[in-house]
Amino acid sequence: MSDTETLNRLRGVISRLARELNATATDEGLTPTQASVLGLIAFRGPLGLTELAQLEGLNPTMVSRVIGRLTELGLIQRDPNPADLRAIQVEATDQGRELHQRIKLLRTEAIGKCLDQLPEESARTIIDALPALEELAQALRSTHN
Repeated sequence: MSDTETLNRLRGVISRLARELNATATDEGLTPTQASVLGLIAFRGPLGLTELAQLEGLNPTMVSRVIGRLTELGLIQRDPNPADLRAIQVEATDQGRELHQRIKLLRTEAIGKCLDQLPEESARTIIDALPALEELAQALRSTHN
């Protein structure tokens, strides 16, 4: 549908946006992956490690490392899975939920400030493109499943 140059521009913009938003997590002492995993756990509630790996698109070894670090930081806790006592599930602590909310708020505020600095027509175009961008995100997600 689109030419390579346009696709490269879109990929570049998405990458730059992600990098800038990820800087918020780094400023709060987390890697982007740690912030993403914490956010998923805070949003979804208790999760098993296998389910977490699938949802996050990470291999189990990486998930174990991230979970270990988030546990050390007191942001999540590990508990036996009531459905399978051989397995564990992870859940955000109050501190973890608070940090997740702070990161979300900082990211939202940053986007809002930037949109306010743009010409009104540009900001409106971005807002109007949200449904199409959401479809693109879903389509990209489905290519990995």
